[in-house]
Amino acid sequence: MPTITFREVTRRFPVKGGDFLALDRVGLDIADGEFVTVVGPSGCGKSTLLNIAAGLQEATGGEVTVDGEPVRGPAPERGVIFQQYALFPWMTVAANIEYGLKVRGVARAERRRRAREVIDLVGLGDFADALPKTLSGGMKQRCAIARAYAVDPKILLMDEPFGALDSLTRVRMQESLLETWSRDRRTVMFITHDVDEAVFLAGRVVVMAARPGRVHRIIPVGLPYPRTEEQRLSPAFAELRAQVWSAVHHQPASPEGIAS
Repeated sequence: MPTITFREVTRRFPVKGGDFLALDRVGLDIADGEFVTVVGPSGCGKSTLLNIAAGLQEATGGEVTVDGEPVRGPAPERGVIFQQYALFPWMTVAANIEYGLKVRGVARAERRRRAREVIDLVGLGDFADALPKTLSGGMKQRCAIARAYAVDPKILLMDEPFGALDSLTRVRMQESLLETWSRDRRTVMFITHDVDEAVFLAGRVVVMAARPGRVHRIIPVGLPYPRTEEQRLSPAFAELRAQVWSAVHHQPASPEGIAS
């Protein structure tokens, strides 16, 4: 059974003169332990699809299920990471990571043990007592990832988490994320607008069609893990990148999604 299933997921937003059809009967299965990236033209509903899976928005048609159970709202089994770090500026790295555990009533000693574990996992072992203002952008994002990991989610839902980083830091964060993922193989749904990032991270790339958002094409990435710099520079990677680029940027014209 797939971990995440989107069945005929539709989402409409009210606008002047009618409503806007953001997602149109999206169907998709994501398997347990799979790393799936989602790309598509601007406004194709990528983030809306993730927010519905996270339980932060409701579908107006169809449903999303996790392990066969309908998503009715946020849940600890689904960790969500956004482009904005949303760290508490007055809390240390360790305190930020412990916060979700504290809210759940986890005992102090266990909170500290778990925080130390995930801090080491993401490579912030020397910065547990640092405040966010002293961290680089990449370190802040690693802290946000560690905070999501701390509550031990089965699924990670990531919405362009590296979009605000410079190119070199972004590449390093991609490699760090894959290194972390390879240790526990959590299910990951990763939204990005960057084709290279989509290919480098994923086992499958889901290409969305624009307005209204639909699954246009699913492209398997046959490159073995762990992914390396040599793979990123290989002819096989270039061919996959070209396939995804073409699928994103050379789609047939579609309606704008406005319904009266």
